[in-house]
Parts: sequence; C-alpha cells; structure tokens
Amino acid sequence: MLSEGDNNTLTQVGPGTPMGTLMRRYWIPAALSNELRADGDPVRLMLLGEKLIAFRATDGKVGVMDHRCPHRCASLFYGRNEEGGIRCIYHGWKFDAEGNCVDMPNVPAHQDFKHRIHAKAYKTVERNGLVWVYMGDQSDIPSLPEIEAVLLPPEKMEFNFAQRSCNWVQALEGDIDTSHVDFLHGGARTERAYAPDDPRRWGAINRSPEYEVKETGWGVMYGAYRPGGPGQTYWRVAQFLFPFWTITPSGPFGDHMYARAWVPMDDTHTMALRVLIRANRPPNAGTEVNLDKVQPNSTDWYGRWRPETTAENDYLIDRHRQRTDSFSGLPGIAPEDQAVTESMGGIIDRRLEHLAPSDRMIAATRRTLLSKAGALANGELAPANDGALYAGVKGGYFLAPDELELTDAYEHASIAAGKRQAPVG
Repeated sequence: MLSEGDNNTLTQVGPGTPMGTLMRRYWIPAALSNELRADGDPVRLMLLGEKLIAFRATDGKVGVMDHRCPHRCASLFYGRNEEGGIRCIYHGWKFDAEGNCVDMPNVPAHQDFKHRIHAKAYKTVERNGLVWVYMGDQSDIPSLPEIEAVLLPPEKMEFNFAQRSCNWVQALEGDIDTSHVDFLHGGARTERAYAPDDPRRWGAINRSPEYEVKETGWGVMYGAYRPGGPGQTYWRVAQFLFPFWTITPSGPFGDHMYARAWVPMDDTHTMALRVLIRANRPPNAGTEVNLDKVQPNSTDWYGRWRPETTAENDYLIDRHRQRTDSFSGLPGIAPEDQAVTESMGGIIDRRLEHLAPSDRMIAATRRTLLSKAGALANGELAPANDGALYAGVKGGYFLAPDELELTDAYEHASIAAGKRQAPVG
C-alpha cells in the first residue's frame, strides 16, 4: 500500500512538484520530426503539465516554447511561422527558435527593447526521426540518452505514438508487470501455439514464475524465471530506465531492439512512444491490431495520437471472442493494455491495492522513483544526467543454466548474444 502523500509525489509532474522537477532533469522525446514542417503550422504540445508550441523555422531549427506571447500572453499557436521565427498575430512580436525576440514592430525604433524580451523556450535536438526537448536548467544540459533502440536510423525502426488517458505511472507499470502477459495477452494460447524450440512455450506451461529484482545505475531490472527443461531456466528480463523508459522482454534477448517512453503530458494524460526494430519480430508475438490505428489528429491540447479504442466504445471489446478464442475479447495488445490501465481511473488510489509477489518490480520501481525525487528535493543529486549510463542496457527472453541468479543470467545472455552489456551495478 502506498500512502496518499507518496502517491501524490509519484504521480504529479507539474512545475515545482518533486517528480516534475526530476523529470525535467532528463531529455524528453516530444514529437516525430515529420510532424513539423519548415514555415508550417505550429503544433500544440502538452508536456509535464505545461502548454507549449512546437514549430520548425525556415532554416529547419525546431523551437519549443511556452504558447503564451511574453507581450500580452496571447497564444502563439495562432502565430505566423515565417522568415525564421513565430510572429504573434496580436501585435506582431516575433521570436526565433531559441525564444529570442527578434522584432517588435508596434514599438517605435527608439523605444524598442526586444533585446530584453525572451519567450520561455526549451533546448531541442533532433536525432533519428525524433524531436527531443530538455525542460530543466537550460544552462546545464546533459547528453542525450544512449538507449540502443533510439540510436538507430528511422529507416530501421518503427515509431509509434499513442496517447493514454491516465497517469504516466500506471501506464508505465503495465510494461514492467510481466505476469499479466500470459493472461491479458496470452490467456487463450497454449503450449501448442509455439514451436518445440521456442522458449516462450515455457510461459504457456507455467503462468506463475518466480522473480528477482535488482536496482541498477539506470533504474531497476527484473527477471521472471521458471523451469525451461532439464538443467535450464527460462528467463524474461526487462528494464525500467529513469525517468520513464521501459525495455520489455517481448523478443529474444540480443536480437530484441525495443524501448518505450511513457511521457507525462500532465497528471492524467500520457504520451507513449514505442520504438521497435523492423527486423527480428518473433512470430506469434501477439496480435498487435490497432497499434497504428489512431483518430485523425486535431489541434487541441490532447489532439495528437489518440487511439480509436476508447472508454466510450468500451475499447471495442468483443464478448463473443472473449468466450471462444480470446482471453480478453479486446482487439490486440495495445487496446488490452490501454483498457486495463485507463479503467483504473485518471490516477489510481494506491491505498486500495493489495500487491502480490508478482508485483516486486512495480514496488521497487516506485521506491526508486520516490527516493530519487526526494534526494533531488533535498539537494542531494547532481544537476545533470549522463546519457551514456543507458548504453548496452537490454531486455528479452532466453534460456540459461539452472544455477544462475539474475545478474549472472543477464551476463550469460549478453555473452551468448555477442552483445555489449551495461554493467549492472
């Protein structure tokens, strides 16, 4: 059970909150590069409870700034994106991508004071098809995270944004909860769904694994393990990476290039970014219907990447299929996760929970987030975070000798895959 105070600390991300302050120490993937066109329409962004606009200037630079013009607070969303900046339509004040006021046409030249005006703007970087925003101290900016999946060029990856109408923590916790996979997603599948040499068959045989959880330099790692035949253990290893990244074991360790960011828009809305390598997706990975089926984007604050499945249409549940060939009756993995996490409400009252041994990863992740936010509030954390910390962090499923514990099993799988491994400690 989590106290009301700790639950508030965990879930609230606005300016000045402990978790919001922690979030602002990390780079945030905010948009796809192709969402912004030079001199094109500005895009509304809601990030960490702040209403922002994003635009691409004439020279290709991306600006992300407070939507309110520093003059009289009219929204720059209605501004003219032209000739190197965004111009407010109220009085014509113009701002470049860094937020500098470059023109003040309603003020006589001898009274001009544009050099003293600066819109609240955040540092942006584009890498491999994503626009990243840093919303913390603009004088002390860390390096971008070296998460493997986001280091690959966009032609090798699949990108998918999808909005969730719930708090970021409960959305993220769906990814680090491994025991739901063989029920919500695979409850109707039996051992016969897998080839004899496919290690995932052991998950269908035994749906109640044991768990090991370990705090790491980048966050928390878990291993769910169960017998995998004579002398072998079947492991599913996954990662939580600060502040909102997950790597799930939905593919074979080593070949599996995957990451998901659960970006808080505000306290009750989350934008999930999924990055997956195009090759090596295992067969029978799950019916991922509706992953890319979203409603047409609109221009309101919550108008981007809204799934077609919603609470209003009961996430398109099919009760006949639920009784016959589908455990959930929902049309795929994404709607299944969306339905259960949104059904909890905008923010869970965690005083009502009864956690089980299968929730050890969730409990550990909550503890480490609360600890890090508390340390930052007490002035105990360094002002920036090194993106190299994430290099080599992996997740996936594999078979390992029986005698190995989590850290050794992780190392064994890394060596077997011939991949560089991040040090766990």
